[in-house]
Amino acid sequence: MEWTSIVAIYVLIWVMTAFVMLPFGIKTNDEAGIPKIAGQADSAPVNFKPRALVLRATIVAALVTTLFVLNYTNGWIGVDDVNILAGFFGSE
Repeated sequence: MEWTSIVAIYVLIWVMTAFVMLPFGIKTNDEAGIPKIAGQADSAPVNFKPRALVLRATIVAALVTTLFVLNYTNGWIGVDDVNILAGFFGSE
C-alpha cells in the first residue's frame, strides 16, 4: 500500500471520528446550570473544547488506521468474511 493511500485513509477516518465524537461530553447551559445570554440558542454548548476533540480524534484515528493497514497487509478479515448475503443468492 502506498504511503499516500495510508495518509488519505487516515484523513477520512480522522474526519469521521471527529464528527462521531463531537457530541460527547458537551453540555448545554441548562444542563450546566448556567444562565443563558439573551438570544442564545437552547442547544448552544457551554463547554466545547476543540483541542481535546482534535487530540482524541487523532489518537482514535491513528489506532483505527493502523488496524486497517494491518488488516489490509495480513488479510485477517476479507470480503468473504463479511458477506452476509452470500447464502441468500447462492454461491459462485
